[in-house]
Amino acid sequence: MKNMKKVISLLLIFTMVFSLSAVLSSCGTETYEIALITDKGNIDDKSFNQGAWEGVLAFTDANEISHKYYKPEEASDAGYLASIDLAIQGGAKVVVTPGFLFEVPVYEAQQKYPDVKFVLLDGAPHTADWATFETKANTASVFYQEEQSGYLAGYAIVKDGYTNLGFMGGMAVPAVQAFGYGYLQGAEAAAQEMDIDVNVSYHYTGNFDDNDTNKATAKTMYQSGVEVIFACGGSVGKSVMSAADEVGAKVIGVDVDQRYDSETIITSATKNLKTSVIAVLDSVYNTDSFATYGGKSTYFNAANNGVGLPTEVIGEANGNAFDRFNSFAKADYDEVFASLAANEIELVRTFDVEDSSGYASAEELTSNLNLNKVMVNTIQ
Repeated sequence: MKNMKKVISLLLIFTMVFSLSAVLSSCGTETYEIALITDKGNIDDKSFNQGAWEGVLAFTDANEISHKYYKPEEASDAGYLASIDLAIQGGAKVVVTPGFLFEVPVYEAQQKYPDVKFVLLDGAPHTADWATFETKANTASVFYQEEQSGYLAGYAIVKDGYTNLGFMGGMAVPAVQAFGYGYLQGAEAAAQEMDIDVNVSYHYTGNFDDNDTNKATAKTMYQSGVEVIFACGGSVGKSVMSAADEVGAKVIGVDVDQRYDSETIITSATKNLKTSVIAVLDSVYNTDSFATYGGKSTYFNAANNGVGLPTEVIGEANGNAFDRFNSFAKADYDEVFASLAANEIELVRTFDVEDSSGYASAEELTSNLNLNKVMVNTIQ
């Protein structure tokens, strides 16, 4: 009887150990090779996170590669780095990080994980004190020529008959500044061709939030006569769309095609995040050419289809992406886009601003961007 109890006990222990081993083994095989870490937003934010994630999905679906996104518990350098750690512990060999908020975390991660490849969108790795910039060979730093995209939006909207424009940027970071400067230069080019005067109300919100203050500012701008606002500040766009909807005005979206978010959106000044992510991932997995991007900063622009206005409508084979313009058509767009792609149009991307906030004055905008037909009014 005692021997029988021992046998039963041993069998139970063996069964438990085997079951635990099976569970652990199963958990160990659940790995994800390509990871995306979101910033403070979500993958459906209609902006940077979503555009980058769409690129990851398109590539991994076509190449049958496992993938996963991680949302940090804390929107800080430490929180982002913790999510990068978690992704790599989960099997990630390539980590995609969308936005300049990852510059410091990726600076640290690229050294901590030399065998992992990092794709940093809209940023370059540097130390927290900005003293040291270094993009290691395992990191691809990707930028976009936002001034070209902004130019296309400004040019198109003036050509379409709008002469009282608005710009609401978030914080005066390089990308937002470039969008705004390009917007003014595009409006100037169209105004010169049409020999008309254009007014632009120019404002930075100081944040990237959807809030009552930003909505009130947009509404005030509209009520003062502004016909369309280029909403260039992440979730600030939601506030602008809400205000535009209430007063029957129009909006230009940013980063991704935002026409699906609101009927107020005429067009969007986009960065082709999807295309750039696919291009870099393809260099890792299919062409063995990551050195093309690794260890340096690469700019995506009109020449490599990295920026532009939307030309297709999702889900509509014959959809007209220009149907919300009054008269500006795809043929008009193709002509000016071709000039940008051929480097026939020289644009100012940046210039020194006296105010430490980065907010250029009307005089600085006018002189540095050579504005003659565009009259700028900066709103504090």
